[in-house]
Amino acid sequence: MTSQPTCDILIAPDDHARLMAHLFPGDRDEHGAVLHAGVVASGPALRLAIRHVEPAMFGRDYVKGKHGYRALDPTFIHHQITQCRDQHLAYLAVHNHDCDRRVSFSRIDLQSHDRGYPALRDIGKGIPVGALVFGRRSVAADVWLPDGTRRPLGTYRVIGQTIMRLYSDPQSVSGASLAHDRQVRMFGTAGQAVLGMSKVAVVGLGGVGSLVAEYLARLGVGHLVLIDPDSIEGTNLSRVVGATAADIKVGLPKTKIAVRHAREMAIDTVIDAISEDVTKESVAETLRDCDFIFLAADSMRARLLVNALVHQYLIPAVQIGAKIRPNTSGLLEDTMSAVRHIRPRYGCLWCNGLIDPVQLAIEAKTDEERKDQAYGVNAPNPSVITLNAVAAAHAVNDFLFDFLSIRSQKNEAAYQHFHFLKGEVKRVIPRRDSNCSECEHRFGMGDAMELPTVTG
Repeated sequence: MTSQPTCDILIAPDDHARLMAHLFPGDRDEHGAVLHAGVVASGPALRLAIRHVEPAMFGRDYVKGKHGYRALDPTFIHHQITQCRDQHLAYLAVHNHDCDRRVSFSRIDLQSHDRGYPALRDIGKGIPVGALVFGRRSVAADVWLPDGTRRPLGTYRVIGQTIMRLYSDPQSVSGASLAHDRQVRMFGTAGQAVLGMSKVAVVGLGGVGSLVAEYLARLGVGHLVLIDPDSIEGTNLSRVVGATAADIKVGLPKTKIAVRHAREMAIDTVIDAISEDVTKESVAETLRDCDFIFLAADSMRARLLVNALVHQYLIPAVQIGAKIRPNTSGLLEDTMSAVRHIRPRYGCLWCNGLIDPVQLAIEAKTDEERKDQAYGVNAPNPSVITLNAVAAAHAVNDFLFDFLSIRSQKNEAAYQHFHFLKGEVKRVIPRRDSNCSECEHRFGMGDAMELPTVTG
């Protein structure tokens, strides 16, 4: 027997805090709001990424109800639903109950949905409409889709540096497998269950990405998406985990090496291996319903795309890599590993000058075009497995602690730059541009906005 399809809700921490402060000001009364949300439809999966929180002013927008205790004012509702319709965003009405870890809609709530949502669905002209009801540490949903079906809540996730999850009632989990016994002793069976139900992508399977893929497989992540367009070469053998001399002879795709290696320790993991450029439209679309993205590719186009996915779809990510920089005499100027977490409205690579528009334009050209215009074709960068391992281990370790909410709740984290010649670890606080054409413009738009991809 298959379970009923659900709907996941994703929200940025500032928006969640603002919403909860409005719903629970300390008076133990009922309050209301409307959320505008980007729609993320990927096969049977449905997510709503909250773009805007509109509190309903008590006594004006949230008034005494005709059939229940309180209700949103019809004029307020109409203004909000038309705004959502015009931007192709979902409409969610919100109210609260005076409860804590368990919450559900009352009979009167559900009757009001039956009376009002068919008309709202007609006004919305194809957008999902629905409702959320909050307890202090719980939330339930009733989402009405254009095809006439309804969906309850799967998970409500607050996508800060630490990922917080709310449900309609406390979740129960079964025991973990013996293979994960030692790690479960640190983060529990509930944490292992979260990993097992998660879909995580690794973009780039070179020296850093191949290590990340192995770590995630060993940790028990249930669904891996592994993306790299390249095949193994002789110069890769010293740093790509799982590669053999025999693979080089046949030019085996890096994705096949990664899958083969992952299967040695993760028999039941679902693995999607894609041997194409992540910036192709058809490939990028597979990332829209991921729960986390590791960006281990070094191209500006890949950075631009993953940065867009974070802010447009509210998917947490981390950009990782290692860099060796010699001077003109061949002496080392710097050797470093970098771990840069990206979250909705935080850590944007564009805001922080980590996407070079000039290099982005060069990458858009073919090798032949670059030669004709005297750009040349980039020479390989120096790479050493130990520097790669530092970046990979720190990134996956942070993922583990933040994704499973093992450490205290926090919404921000500095970029980490490990400089080995100087023996320094630098923490860089990311900048944020409130007028950014990427993170602000795309924030929470979901499928209503195109990604920066190439057709394919």
